[in-house]
Parts: sequence; structure tokens; C-alpha cells
Amino acid sequence: MKSKNKKITIYQVAQHAGVAISTVSRVLNNSPNVSEKTKEKVNEAIAELNFRPQVSARKLASQEPQMLAIAVPSFTTPYYNEVLKGVKDEIKDMDLDIVIYNTGSKNPKEGIENFFDRGTADAVIAISIDITDSVQKHLLSSNVPMVLIGSSHEDYDYFELNNRKGGFLAGEHLIKQGYKRLGLIKPVITTKSSMEREAGFIEALREFKMPVHKELFISGESTKHAGYTEEAGFEAIYTYDRMDNVPDAIFCSNDTQAIGAYHALTKLGMKIPDVIGLMGYDNIKFTKYLDLTTIDQKMYTTGVEATRRLSELIRHDQSEKVQTHIDPVLVSRNSTNNPNR
Repeated sequence: MKSKNKKITIYQVAQHAGVAISTVSRVLNNSPNVSEKTKEKVNEAIAELNFRPQVSARKLASQEPQMLAIAVPSFTTPYYNEVLKGVKDEIKDMDLDIVIYNTGSKNPKEGIENFFDRGTADAVIAISIDITDSVQKHLLSSNVPMVLIGSSHEDYDYFELNNRKGGFLAGEHLIKQGYKRLGLIKPVITTKSSMEREAGFIEALREFKMPVHKELFISGESTKHAGYTEEAGFEAIYTYDRMDNVPDAIFCSNDTQAIGAYHALTKLGMKIPDVIGLMGYDNIKFTKYLDLTTIDQKMYTTGVEATRRLSELIRHDQSEKVQTHIDPVLVSRNSTNNPNR
């Protein structure tokens, strides 16, 4: 029975050619700092041993980045999936291995700190991670190229989402549709983005001289994904029902909540939009088929642009930082088409 051929290593090539490992590395990377005679000797050894260099070995020898880490609170929700699609489609030509690190929705700050303590990444895209002083300390010690999506910090390139404007657009739209008593379904765990959306929503109510019914700003009980889930939206509708205080229209903090809310309203016999208006946030694919009004955050495009910028940073681009605010867009559909206007 034949034994399996062992994989030939760069060390064996160096030994066979009678040169240093670093010389083999320079030949593999087409360095001009090798004489023709030495290059010929190394190439002969490569051919005789049938050596097939790994991409990772060449990168390691040349000190090129090998591992891109994407730090994200969750990679199972539709919002993050859309951002990750943009990253994936743009990164395919960058010759990097990818690891997705789930920081967790309940305490992403602690999750990202633990990740950087491991020191495994050569470049990072951080999605929806607020850069606190303690997180900043870990980032500085890691000294790797990084781009932020959905958060901002003066020391880094970022693509921040204008959540306050998104909240304002939601409030403005519902008011212009003729709704009077407006509710808001919030996540059970408060985040910077949720606070900004709520602030923008309230700003619209006040600008149009509408009352702010804070008792109608509620959350579900589910803590999964910080409360940005179908379960949380479903639970919140039944809370309104128990309160016997259902709004004329409801703005959900994301589309996933809105899908759960839609189901609960249907079960309770509250027809959308005849009895109540409903809208979400994110413009995920499912909303099109529910005819659900929402706010488009341009998630896929943001993932593409952030990855493109990271590629420039990896190539040691010393130009000014790219610090962009992405403005959301209202997508008006039938779920807020108030028949009583």
C-alpha cells in the first residue's frame, strides 16, 4: 500500500536549492533583489520537488494582509445580511480570507474588545459597533486598518447611517398621510441608532405641531437581537391591545419588528391600512411582498463602499479619511395609505 505523498514545504525548497527561506520567498514574490543565477536555482528546485506554494504562505512571507475580520452584532438578521452581501461581492478580488465575528447584540462592546485581544485580524470592518473609550484603547493597540459601518469616530474612516433623518422621514410621512396618534415600537435594549431614530421621529411630530404620545412608545419583551425581532414586534402589538390604546399608525424601529407586528395586527382583525397604518425601517427584501412602507438605508451599497475604502487603506492610502453620512430614503407603500385622509 502506497503512503500518501507529503506536501512539499518552502523549507524543503530552500534546503534543496541551498539558499535561505527568505530567498525562496523573494523569488515567489518576484522580487528584483535576487540574482538571475539564484532565481534559476530556486525555480529548478521548485520544479524538481513539484512545489505548489500556498497563497497564505506567500502573503506571510511578504507581510501582506491575510485575514479580514468583519465584526458584527449578528449575522442572521436581514439587515446585517444585506451589508455583508455588499462586503462579500466587493471583497472577492482582494485575495483575503474572511472571518465573521459575532460580537453579540446584548453587549457588542465587550464582544469587540474580546475579539481585538485575540489579535488575529490584519484588517477590520466593524458594523454597528459604538467606539467607546475602552474599545478605542483596544483598537489603537491592534494597529490594523479599519472601517466603521453604522457608527462613527474621528480617528477612523466610517460610513455612518443618518438614523435621526430616517426617524424624521418616518414621522413626517405618517403625519402627511393624515395619521394623528402615532406609536413607536422600540428595541428592548437601547442603542445609539434606536435613540437617534426616536429623536428624529419626535422632531418631526414637534415640527408639524403634533402631540407626542410617549405612552405609545413601547417595546416587546424579547431580548433576542436586542429586540429587533419579529417576536418583539408581535409582543408589542398585544401590549397595545391590553392597554386598549392602539395608535392610528405605528413606526417600527426595523422591518423585522414590523413583520411581527403585521402578523399580530392581522390576528387581532386590524386591517392594514384600513384600520391602522404600519411602517418599518431598513427596506429588507420581504417588505416589498408585504407592501410595507419603510426607510431604505442603502445597506448593500454601504457594504460595497466601505470594503472599497478598506482596500485602499490596505494599500497604504494616506489620503484624508473618508467619513461619510449615508442619508436614508423613504419607500412609500400601501401599508400607510390612509383611506381616511
